[in-house]
Amino acid sequence: MRGVNRVVLIGNIGKDPDIQHIEGNIPVAKFPLATTETYKDRNGNLVAQTEWHTVVLWRGLADLAGKYLRKGSLVFIEGKLRTRSWEDRDKRKHFSTEIVADNLVMLERRKDGNGNGSGGDYQAPATPAQPGDNELNDDLDYNAGSGTPNDNLPF
Repeated sequence: MRGVNRVVLIGNIGKDPDIQHIEGNIPVAKFPLATTETYKDRNGNLVAQTEWHTVVLWRGLADLAGKYLRKGSLVFIEGKLRTRSWEDRDKRKHFSTEIVADNLVMLERRKDGNGNGSGGDYQAPATPAQPGDNELNDDLDYNAGSGTPNDNLPF
């Protein structure tokens, strides 16, 4: 039987994406993503629990992250879990689990220099997507049959 490895997260970026280029000038972006759940404890107090995830984006998504994502940005991420291992100089083995994203949706409107909404959602860059690149989905959806848009839907 085949397995399923899918992760869906909605959260805020913890710091500006770190963009690097590996052999062949392939861009890779990496950033921490915070997801927060809230619940009430036995005494009725609201408790927030934040989980931090490491997100990795490749190629076209990495380029988009470098251009448009900043610390605090609210994003929808879809991808798969990958665990890497390595040994340090002292021969100790380390593990790192990351989300390798293949879908990214920005859930906030872009802001102009004055902090105001620009009046539109994400606008695609002028360069077309290359075969094999992941495309950034718009956060604009339409009600079935009505032709009216629903803004800020992550799917």
